[in-house]
Amino acid sequence: MNKKEIAEIRKLFNKENCHVRRLCGCYVDAEKNIKTTVKHAFLSLPEDEMFKYINIFKSSLSGTLGKNLINLDFNLKQEQDGGTQNFLMKLRDSRLKDDELINEFYNKVIEYYNYPENYYIILAHAAYDIPGITTDGNYLDDASVYVYEHLICCICPVKLEKSGLYYNPEANTIETKLRDWLVDAPAHGFLFPAFNDRNTDIHSMLYYTKKSEEPQKEFIDNMFATNYPMTSKTQNTAFNSIIEQSLGDECNFDTVKTIHDNLNEMIEEQQDLPEPVTLDKNDVRRLLEKSGINEDRLEIFDKKYEQIVSDESYTNNTDSSDTTFTASNITNKRNLEIKTSDVTIKVNPERSDLIETVMIENIPYILIQINEHVSINGIKVRPDDIKQDGIH
Repeated sequence: MNKKEIAEIRKLFNKENCHVRRLCGCYVDAEKNIKTTVKHAFLSLPEDEMFKYINIFKSSLSGTLGKNLINLDFNLKQEQDGGTQNFLMKLRDSRLKDDELINEFYNKVIEYYNYPENYYIILAHAAYDIPGITTDGNYLDDASVYVYEHLICCICPVKLEKSGLYYNPEANTIETKLRDWLVDAPAHGFLFPAFNDRNTDIHSMLYYTKKSEEPQKEFIDNMFATNYPMTSKTQNTAFNSIIEQSLGDECNFDTVKTIHDNLNEMIEEQQDLPEPVTLDKNDVRRLLEKSGINEDRLEIFDKKYEQIVSDESYTNNTDSSDTTFTASNITNKRNLEIKTSDVTIKVNPERSDLIETVMIENIPYILIQINEHVSINGIKVRPDDIKQDGIH
């Protein structure tokens, strides 16, 4: 799913025209015991309660595509009888009216989901009459041909409120507030099937993780049996290793700055596209070529790339030929960050031209051009008072 398709489904979770039909829930304690379960026709819920569920569903479709929202594809084996996709299809087609299937789903989650405290599993069935769309992007509400039936699941931590004092207006006293167990925003969730090309794609799903570095890999492996891509941090680490090992002695300040300048330029050029900018091996090679890397180093890159992306610590045993990097995960569009052991400098990437390296008496320095706006810990200083030094 791309950004536009995710946004289209997310907009359906609203109080005016909610498309959720049925809701089931399972409250699990820290010892993995089921404390209670719920089943509701969604539209029969009290309005306040319904709105709280709607906000939870919307949260599980929020975040950055390629970081918090990940497209996962099922292999053919999982679509056969007994496979993970096959089970989800049965669950969806039951419209959550088969208690045996629902309980089996809860038990699978409880077995594989790794969380040491209480949590609430929310599972809903929804149906969307997909409207046609004109060439200028307007919806044709009376031209629906297909129905997108899907499941949305959210796994929410349940936390005990903080203790405190409160004013009791009936008794006109200050008292200790009773602590309640509150359902928090979802930590993980999924949408199945995917909504690709504005229609049902039973071969794919969308997975949500609130913290991109904690995707619950064991849960994904056992519940869905799909390959999970490298996390955003792992992508960054792997990409940096590829650059450092490929360039070797030529991995200098100006070269690396140029690589990141070119990466940010790619993101800027494609920012209006619904898909995030991704790079496979050939794209990374072209990036290095554009950044002035010579042919000898590019040949080293070909070998180092395969070695690094095949490392199990990066790829989780997935096929290295499918490895791609999301551009926003391997560069920082907001800051060009320069670090030494004692100093960190953050620069607007659009003004990386203000930075250069110089040698003064055989000692390397980073030189930053300043303008009239200079402050130290929030205190404005006059740059014209800087003493003239003998830099040549």
